[in-house]
Amino acid sequence: MTHDHVKTEIAIDVAAVPRVVFDLAQDIERWPELLPHYRYVTVQSLKDGRILARMSARRPVGPVGVPVAWRSEYRSDDADPSDLRLHFLHRAGVTRGMRVTWRIRPSSGGSRVTIEHDFVRPLPLLGPDFIPQVVDRLFVRPIAGRTLATFKQLAEAQEQ
Repeated sequence: MTHDHVKTEIAIDVAAVPRVVFDLAQDIERWPELLPHYRYVTVQSLKDGRILARMSARRPVGPVGVPVAWRSEYRSDDADPSDLRLHFLHRAGVTRGMRVTWRIRPSSGGSRVTIEHDFVRPLPLLGPDFIPQVVDRLFVRPIAGRTLATFKQLAEAQEQ
């Protein structure tokens, strides 16, 4: 069975109001200072509220951090306070074409933060799902999981 794309989701509950989480996460230029596993975020251009940035993080493999890098077009959207969003479109790297949407919504304990990844990378003989599934398991989930866990700690510390 083949699919047009692979969609995955990772989520975390945060004991902080959505705006606190959004304000921390939307400033992607600060990610390397806020997130220990991020190596750099270099803004290449800013046009019509969209940022084109080179980004790099470390994916832990045992005691070693494997560096991964990509280029992403980014914009934030706070038009709906009940569904704050960060949008990324990966423009270069193994994840080229992947759409990433952060959704920060109110919950009974504060916020529910969900990161959705939508990715396709067809390969002859292996089909459209192979690369997205491998990249999701080996890189996207470990990095996104650390990102969410760190933003949870930072937002909850601010709410104290």
